[in-house]
This record gives sequence, C-alpha cells and structure tokens, in this order.
Amino acid sequence: MIASAATNLSLPRTVHSQRSFSDLLLASPLEPRTPRPDRTAMADGASNNERLLAAARSDNEELLLEVINSDNFDINFQDGLGNTALHNAVKNGSTDVLEHILSCDGCDVDPVNRIDKATPLHLAVVIDDPELRKYIVDSLLEAGADTRIKDKNGDTASDLVPDDDTEVQTLIRKARAQASVSLDDVADDDDDEGSAGSGSDDD
Repeated sequence: MIASAATNLSLPRTVHSQRSFSDLLLASPLEPRTPRPDRTAMADGASNNERLLAAARSDNEELLLEVINSDNFDINFQDGLGNTALHNAVKNGSTDVLEHILSCDGCDVDPVNRIDKATPLHLAVVIDDPELRKYIVDSLLEAGADTRIKDKNGDTASDLVPDDDTEVQTLIRKARAQASVSLDDVADDDDDEGSAGSGSDDD
C-alpha cells in the first residue's frame, strides 16, 4: 500500500500541442525539471485572482485555463509585492502557461512590481539557464515588452543581461530598433496630418 501511494504522487505531465519551450530545444534538451504537482494546493475560498497567481508560479496549465475560462479574473492582478501572473510565470520559468497569459486580452506586458520596480523583462534577462532565458525574453519582446523601462536601480533590461549572452542582447537591440522605427512612423504621420490641415485660406 505504501509503495502504491508513493507511485500515485508522481503523475506524468500532459503533453500539449501548443508551442512549448521543450519543443524549441529538441536539439539540445535541458536537464529535466523536477515534476510539479498537477494541482496547486490552496485553501477553500481562494479567489480566481489568487488561483491565477498560483497557477503561474507552478506552471499549472490546467488550473490557469480554468481561471481564464471563468471570465471572472484580472489578468493584471498584483499580489502584495506587486507581482502579476506574468511576473510569476517568468520568474519560475513557467513556459506552459506563459503564452496563455500573454495572449489574454488586456494583459499588461510591462507591469512594475513594488520592491524592485522590475518588469517581467527585467526578471527574464537574469534567468540562470541561457536557453530558457532566450525563450522567455523572445516571447516577451514579441508581445511588445518595452526595453526602455528602468528598475529601482536605474537599469534597463539590457543592462542586466549577462555579458556573454550576445543572443539576448541582440534580441533586445532589434526590439529597441523596431520600437524606434514605429515611433518615427507615428511622428511622421502626425506631421503629415498637421501639414494637411494648415493650408492657406488666401485665394
């Protein structure tokens, strides 16, 4: 009976068809992570926002989808430290839930927490594993993360990238350049509209 109970504690994780970090790294897999529980243990009466934060911490895709499908939650809800579900997913390397969070309507990609004034991008660039770091940084940048935001120490995400990680530095530089081009386009459009509306009335 004891052996049977112990066996039941370790269930295989469900394989999902969605793009995942593990799919990206088939050529060079990482060391396997310790399996996480299929369910996050919480006290009765936990709000959907609390369940959302817990699902992001534990990479519990099933729980996260339950909350999202309930339509009774705030994707940008912050805990006492100012961390959102996106902060939690990034900090814990929760790749199964990351794309779901980013695809939620109204998801703020650049929320700032209270203690470090850090965005999820600040947390992503200091992830220890270089492949996981690159994957999460790329996901955040594709979702429109702002590379110019500074934390409480005055550092942008680019300032925190390890010196030897040229790939992530390149990703950030490209995102910054693209954002600059987009801003220039907006400025040009505004100038064109101003010129069109300032024609002379002298005839």
